[in-house]
Amino acid sequence: MVDENPAADAHDVIRVRGARENNLKNVDLDVPKRRLTVFTGVSGSGKSSLVFGTIAAESQRLINETYPTFVQQFMGQLSRPDVDALENLSATIRVDQERMAANARSTVGTATDVHAMLRVLFSRIGQPHVGSSQAFSFNVPSISGAGAVVIKTGARKGQKERRSFEITGGMCPDCEGLGQVSDIDLDQLFDKSLSLNAGAISVPGYTADGWMVRVFSESGFFDGDKPIQDFTEQERHDFLYKEQTKVRIASTNMTYEGLVPKITKSMLQKDRDALQPHIRAFVDRAVTFVACPACAGTRLNEGARSSRIAGVNIADAAAMQITDLAAWVRTIEDPSVAPLVQGLSQTLDAFVHIGLGYLSLDRASGTLSGGEAQRTKMIRHLGSSLSDITYVFDEPTAGLHPHDIQRMNETLEQLRDKGNTVLVVEHKPEVIEIADHVVDLGPRAGRDGGTVQYEGDVAGLRRSDTLTGRFLDHRAQLKPTVRSAAGAMPIRDARQHNLRGVDVDVPRGVLTVVTGVAGSGKSSLIHGNLPAFDDVVVVDQSVIKGSRRSSPATYTGILDAVRSAFAKANGVKPALFSANSEGACVACKGLGVIVTELGFQSTVETVCELCGGTGFDDDVLEYTLNGRNISEVLAMSVAEAADFLTTGPAVAVLGRLKDVGLGYITLGQSLNTLSGGERQRLKLAISMAKSGAVYVLDEPTTGLHLADVDNLLDLLDRLVDAGNTVVVIEHHQAVMAHADWIIDLGPGAGHDGGTVVFEGTPADLVAARSTLTGEHLARYVGA
Repeated sequence: MVDENPAADAHDVIRVRGARENNLKNVDLDVPKRRLTVFTGVSGSGKSSLVFGTIAAESQRLINETYPTFVQQFMGQLSRPDVDALENLSATIRVDQERMAANARSTVGTATDVHAMLRVLFSRIGQPHVGSSQAFSFNVPSISGAGAVVIKTGARKGQKERRSFEITGGMCPDCEGLGQVSDIDLDQLFDKSLSLNAGAISVPGYTADGWMVRVFSESGFFDGDKPIQDFTEQERHDFLYKEQTKVRIASTNMTYEGLVPKITKSMLQKDRDALQPHIRAFVDRAVTFVACPACAGTRLNEGARSSRIAGVNIADAAAMQITDLAAWVRTIEDPSVAPLVQGLSQTLDAFVHIGLGYLSLDRASGTLSGGEAQRTKMIRHLGSSLSDITYVFDEPTAGLHPHDIQRMNETLEQLRDKGNTVLVVEHKPEVIEIADHVVDLGPRAGRDGGTVQYEGDVAGLRRSDTLTGRFLDHRAQLKPTVRSAAGAMPIRDARQHNLRGVDVDVPRGVLTVVTGVAGSGKSSLIHGNLPAFDDVVVVDQSVIKGSRRSSPATYTGILDAVRSAFAKANGVKPALFSANSEGACVACKGLGVIVTELGFQSTVETVCELCGGTGFDDDVLEYTLNGRNISEVLAMSVAEAADFLTTGPAVAVLGRLKDVGLGYITLGQSLNTLSGGERQRLKLAISMAKSGAVYVLDEPTTGLHLADVDNLLDLLDRLVDAGNTVVVIEHHQAVMAHADWIIDLGPGAGHDGGTVVFEGTPADLVAARSTLTGEHLARYVGA
């Protein structure tokens, strides 16, 4: 007899007990499995700490432990999250907004395996046949070799035999599959009208009386007092390209090498971000990247480009917009590749359904935005036959126009309906509406958050007195009057990417919102043209460079002011109050933790026993400022620090950090713990000191709670009222409604976009309803 209530069916919730990761305060929670659960709350309330830092992290750690120890040593080591118990976890797939690695060889096609399917397709039915799928890969070079081998075992032991091999790859030999070649602008290296002794070389560090130049001028290959423009052809070659050779300079043996290979090795082949700022600026001036002339930027050799299907080669296919590629694939009727064509069509359709049909397979994956990267990662999961998986999403609607959010909702529901658990961190009301279960964290951010304010259905959230419940149906209204422009920044004949010779005037002195569906050309228009104007400050969500020691205090310069204040109050050196300098704990070198590598086991971080996790020497902590030591000040939130530091240069910076909604972050927390939206607001706080500047913001509402959007609008108003020009690339209807001027691009994405379909006030856009944006904005404001 079959048990009607088997024990296996009792595990219908993910049980979280005592979660304390980051700011979580002993959270106890039951999350229903095989349901769509949305986690809400203000930015910094603990949503990501609970979903990503606790549930997803522990699931991944437990899965990693099932691999052999030999395999584990090659995997990223995860530490156990700070939680008492986690029960009934299933395998978790994280789909976050981390940018894809900016590997020069990674494209949308290679990142999603679509290019692999295309390569197999061309290797089967492409004419002429040029080889296996490797022959169409721009990452595989064509190589061959031959030689004698000695047989080591068997009856023929000791005998020699000639062997040869040949691999046919698709890599362009000139650019090595990169599609670009670097070209050095020689005019940036030297002034040809001058001699070497007169300071002709303009490379940083090459002074006329220094050893770097003396090696050239006293080499004997040319006259150091002769202008470079008068060099013979041989002298010019020796100066620029001569291979390494020994020369004698002032009775010292030196190695001479031409200027181009010399600076190529010392500057151009090094990581650009690791160079000193003045050298990095020189490299940016001296080196230009152009499409490889041999392959026309396709990355593929002549053999791969010669094979075609119905007149289309694989480079043509990869360059097509995905909507066009999907249509072309359906025209292939060869029965020998029918299953392959079906699988390829389904994957391409998934791109279109998820709002990425405007991309092409040859698009470098490193150029995708955070939202595009997240949706690209989703592609491989949409057609998966797996069930009972936990999918974790971080604001999947980021970068999506309201028109596309409905399709994203359908995707989330599709994953749930296959028997999966879907956990979504989200702020958009359109996504919250479709939730089976809602968990609201708060009540505020940082130390004032970390507790569950509500859990239940959406109707209950509306009735609750939580911040999310109160703002769920809140709508910004159209402004009764708009500001008048004080001039304009003209953009003429813009043709970057899909733009079609756009002419538009971006008004000065007002709040301008640039909108349109994803892929319509907004970023190409603004980022590709406005930075050419003076005083333009671009504030985006890109990663802030720095080590684990970097913090908001160091990035904003607040720490310098704090150290100076401590030094002045105590009559000692400022260096004592730096965990990276003289004040560092001798045991942990200022980190506050001792890191122990255990091979294939998880790396263990333990609080330093000597300093108790402060990172400072005990003697340093004896010095105080208004009764607080340096460690206590760095542990303060921005809001607390603003009340504590009431004089000095830090006051203005702390005020701006509060203005951008970052009052909850602590001065000493690591920068890599900040989200993309927090990073953008941190950069904005630093840049806000200017007056009369042009601020370009890229989706500043990313990561913002509904209640915080109003605060952002107030901030944008203050920037404009202070005499600045603010240009915002945005999809949020509240920002559109608050704008003085709207530039709407479209009508569609990719080659269906690239034109300005509306210019005017938000009220005119709502009245006209002539574009997709106009339709959705009218619905939002209730017009």
